[in-house]
Amino acid sequence: MRVGVIGATGFVGSYLVDQLIESGHEPSVLVRAGSEDKLRHASECRVTTGEVSSATAIAETCRSCDAIIYNVGILREDRRHGITFEKLQFEAVDRCVRAARANGVQRFILMSANGVKQGGTPYQDTKFRAEEVVRNSGLDWTIFRPSVVFGDPRGRMEFATQLYRDMVAPPIPAIGFFKGLRPETGGLFMSPVHVLDVASAFVRAVEDDSLVDQIIKLGGPESLSWTDMLTRIAAACDKKKLIIPMPIGVMKLAASLLDWLPFFPVTRDQLTMLAEGNTVANELLPELIGRTPTPFTTENLAYLKS
Repeated sequence: MRVGVIGATGFVGSYLVDQLIESGHEPSVLVRAGSEDKLRHASECRVTTGEVSSATAIAETCRSCDAIIYNVGILREDRRHGITFEKLQFEAVDRCVRAARANGVQRFILMSANGVKQGGTPYQDTKFRAEEVVRNSGLDWTIFRPSVVFGDPRGRMEFATQLYRDMVAPPIPAIGFFKGLRPETGGLFMSPVHVLDVASAFVRAVEDDSLVDQIIKLGGPESLSWTDMLTRIAAACDKKKLIIPMPIGVMKLAASLLDWLPFFPVTRDQLTMLAEGNTVANELLPELIGRTPTPFTTENLAYLKS
């Protein structure tokens, strides 16, 4: 099958391209000018150069495709350069859905996120509205909502790498966020899922009609607290790290004053979503990918040493 991939040069996208080719599919990819060197297996892809804001480039990427995967998302806006949740997580999805219908594409697979909701943070709300566009498209659709995704970033940024950079590597204690007043009862939990498992689930959705018209949450084999994840990241890098508990409300106060600065590690909205939790039961994932999901262990975090 020819599968259009929007977001092929990013962290998850690079693994999607790998998995599609390995499974015998031909990716048709949209690549921004100047990012051609980030595309893996370029000789085995049909490449269109352009932006997600270009209806023409999107239409060319969708041409003669059997399925489209939309895999673009951001965690932080950069309004000075026109990078916003509205443009990349909603408007571009709507543009791709229209192009898919116009080009006779049958299937649309969307990368969403666990915890999206109408009227939530701008990140959550634009993801939710994008889901609604896809669900009402008249196409065969599948929507994936992963928890945090980890794995070798291949020069990009990913969850564990960012935690290492911001929390573990600096020569100061790390912060163990918690809700409420007591760290032992206010833990913040996530279900880290490996990027290879996510990519495999997407390829399964391309091929399997039983996954049509489903919203599927993706989580790894464990739900871990923020402190547990920091501890494992430090151990993977052969570091001993002092972790100081801090109510997340205190960090929100600091973020309300400083999150407009590019170097401040988190935004108020990111802290709001962190406090809501991000856990997923993983009963479906082993069946989807045909193997035991990869756990968030020191062995599987060894890429952080490089």
